[in-house]
Amino acid sequence: MTADAHQRQLDQVLALVDEVLGSDIVGAYLHGSAVLGGMRPRSDIDVLVVSRRATTGEQKQRLVSRLLGISSPTDLPGPRRPIELTIVVESEIRPWRYPPRFDFLYGDWLRGAFEAGNLEPWPSTTSPDLAPLITMVLQGNRPLVGPPPAEVLDPVPAGDLLRAIVAGIDGLLDHLADDTRNVVLTLARIWMTVATGAIGPKDEAASWALARLPDEHRAVLARARAVYLGEDERWDDLESRVRPHVDLVVREIERLVAGGPRHPRPPGPPGSGSG
Repeated sequence: MTADAHQRQLDQVLALVDEVLGSDIVGAYLHGSAVLGGMRPRSDIDVLVVSRRATTGEQKQRLVSRLLGISSPTDLPGPRRPIELTIVVESEIRPWRYPPRFDFLYGDWLRGAFEAGNLEPWPSTTSPDLAPLITMVLQGNRPLVGPPPAEVLDPVPAGDLLRAIVAGIDGLLDHLADDTRNVVLTLARIWMTVATGAIGPKDEAASWALARLPDEHRAVLARARAVYLGEDERWDDLESRVRPHVDLVVREIERLVAGGPRHPRPPGPPGSGSG
């Protein structure tokens, strides 16, 4: 996707948010790949909007109906990218407290639920994921509307960031079969963040993790990284190696959180470790 096409799609999102929220917008900010080293072939366009008040049901309907047309699933050919739009209410995230809450979320993984008429297809608006998201917004410092993010958002304490990224692991593992690439790459990024405190793009986190994996566990992560950078996706030839790789990475994350040695151990017998 060209930079111009990316910008046109982003402009559509911002115009929609302005139309729906108007003067209630405090600020809008890029995060994700766009601020962590640049967009990759399979990157989403990630936008955080801070609003003065919660959206109404009618506003959610307008947002969803238009975003379904602006956003595009990753696996569809063409120039458009998936959109991830998160709206938070200013008073819910400043002053900072954990766990934070969002008001509205659009992501293409929710497309089926939205198309079925569900405007709030999330079990709870409590979202630990906002901790790394806000950290990325502050780190990237890319305002689209309004003042710099440091004037709108409080920094996330390191302990809350760690707690948040680890809290998401069980949910990730639930999608290992249907979203293998993303799960494998996200676990690599969690591992790097727990070990170093840094949040980086998924391909760089994968490179960091590949240098620390035993040889027999590198193929799965190397494949996920290659697909993220544009190769065709397939897992049938590595299917039996995916779960052992994931179990090893999860065990290493858990060991780091517990203050253990900072290098992966060989996997234990079948069924051992995190599952």
